[in-house]
Amino acid sequence: MINYIKKAVTQGKSEEQNLKDSVQSIISNVIEKGDQAIFEYSKAFDSVELDTIKVSADSIDKAKKQLPLTLLEDMKFSIERIKSFAELQRNSISEFENEMIPGVFLGQKVIPIESVGAYVPGGRYPLLSSAQMAIIPAKVAGVEKVQVCTPPMKNGEIHPAVLVAASLSGADEIFSVGGAQAIAALAYGTESISPVNKITGPGNRFVTEAKKQVHGKVGIDLLAGPSEVLVLADEDANPKYIASDLLAQSEHDIHAQGILVTNSETLALAVQSEIDQQLKTLPTAEVARVSWETRGQIILTSTLDEAIEVTNDLASEHLHVQIKDAASYLNRLTNYGSLFLGENASVVYADKVCGTNHILPTNEAAKYTGGVWVGTFLKVVTYQRIEQAGIDVLAPHCVRQSYREGLIGHLRSANVRLTGELDAEKELLTSISKF
Repeated sequence: MINYIKKAVTQGKSEEQNLKDSVQSIISNVIEKGDQAIFEYSKAFDSVELDTIKVSADSIDKAKKQLPLTLLEDMKFSIERIKSFAELQRNSISEFENEMIPGVFLGQKVIPIESVGAYVPGGRYPLLSSAQMAIIPAKVAGVEKVQVCTPPMKNGEIHPAVLVAASLSGADEIFSVGGAQAIAALAYGTESISPVNKITGPGNRFVTEAKKQVHGKVGIDLLAGPSEVLVLADEDANPKYIASDLLAQSEHDIHAQGILVTNSETLALAVQSEIDQQLKTLPTAEVARVSWETRGQIILTSTLDEAIEVTNDLASEHLHVQIKDAASYLNRLTNYGSLFLGENASVVYADKVCGTNHILPTNEAAKYTGGVWVGTFLKVVTYQRIEQAGIDVLAPHCVRQSYREGLIGHLRSANVRLTGELDAEKELLTSISKF
């Protein structure tokens, strides 16, 4: 039986509809007015007046000089980790050609997407790691052009750490624009921004809704909304660790969600108390407290098996398993964006420096997709080569099946390669119709 020690507040339908309508209006304006719409939204949403959105090489050089050497070293460390893991992923995807039957050669090709738009969130914090996560796998995949969009600060400039992180990660162009208007610009193009083939990157509710609405015009990686973490824990888990893990994601956004699922009431109450204590000294408590109070959940189950069932059903973005012998449960856990086994595997390591990607599915999308990886930016396509020996085998089967489906044009296309003529069709149809 499931009990809620703490339950989240449900978002109203009217709020969801208002979001959809607002984003639709923004996209329409960007399509109609291009850069001018972006300037207007920058003034309205970011309180910034811009007359250009493309970042110059001089601005990037200036930003590098503003950063401490240790931060540059940390960036390079993270970039190398992410790049190395992406390269391993790329090497796991192979091309092949095989003669399936005599004269029939089937193959697989791996082709990079030509252009990608990478969205890097702004907001309260300079999320330089998001730049690395969005850009590096695309460049490892072989994407020729990566355009980056990220919101300006109040002074009209992009945070220097984000700017440098994007540049070092391989961005080809960087633009000072955020929100739904950035997604619209990447999808449809403006005077400054070229339309892309695919958009990647996390963002707030407006960004996620915009990606949803432009999907089809362009590809998208996934719908990565506000951050989620689910901690699956037993009675042996450390309440201090769990509380810090939940608050680490809660500080991202007031719409972020932290969930504890446990079969131990003692642990559940201890974590709730520990969160209250940690919020008292957390510098980002203004955001984290709202997130936890409105979106946080503590779910108590009767058994660990039931806790695992609940966990799989919730399909959280980050799943942190803090139970005894956590690795032994690997095959029982099926729905998550990324999995963290054992109390030492803090989600924040993967958020920043571990090497796996932190652009992950939210809102239960982990039930049908994984997170961003090098394959996000590759097209795995098939091809076929057929020689006469293959026609001799394939054509009779294809002719008969085409006839049964009523597709005589298909029948002709198959048969003409076997007989070299179309005028034998009547005799052929008479023969087939007997069966």
